[in-house]
Amino acid sequence: MQEFEKIIGYTFRDKALLERALWHSSYANENHSPKNSNERLEFLGDSVLGFITAEYYYKNSSLPEGELTRLRASTVCEKALFEFSKEIELYRFIKLGKGEENTGGRDRASINSDAFEAVIAAIYLDGGIEEAKNFVLRFVEGHAKTQNTYKDCKTKLQEVIQKNPEETLEYVLVGESGPDHNKTFEVEVHLNSNVIGRGSGSSKKNAEQEAAREALALMGL
Repeated sequence: MQEFEKIIGYTFRDKALLERALWHSSYANENHSPKNSNERLEFLGDSVLGFITAEYYYKNSSLPEGELTRLRASTVCEKALFEFSKEIELYRFIKLGKGEENTGGRDRASINSDAFEAVIAAIYLDGGIEEAKNFVLRFVEGHAKTQNTYKDCKTKLQEVIQKNPEETLEYVLVGESGPDHNKTFEVEVHLNSNVIGRGSGSSKKNAEQEAAREALALMGL
């Protein structure tokens, strides 16, 4: 326990919370204590992780809602959580039943990602949301740097076009539809006089981002 606490940089006041976070259901069942598995903590940890991740991307980018959703999903998916779990060598500390142990459960992505969420919940319950953020953001910030979508598409497109100063980039509103409380805007992005992308969205800003995304995709970026 102490070794794991050093690795994650957090010392639990309630050691039982950490122990429960590391109990896979197979181990809990073998020890006739199914209620002590990490499944309930995993449930809570999933929500805590989602909130912290959403708040981080909301505060640190100007991306539209659709892009924020995609970015959050890529950060909290099983594949990403499995990689996060490896950074803290979580596989070494999970308690598994003999059957799971003998069939390679310690290296299974689902088991490790679930335990990672359980650890988040345990930290949250033991130390509150700020301690949970301190833990989670170590991984989210690193992951964000690897995502091409983290920088908004309009900015990326502008940076590409600026390499050729003679080129002119313009966003043109070409249509809008729907009632005032639920409009859809249609935007084209023009490079000089040529249309290089089209997009639609619930605001002009979102539509411009989608038009820029299409333009980048056409450029292979």
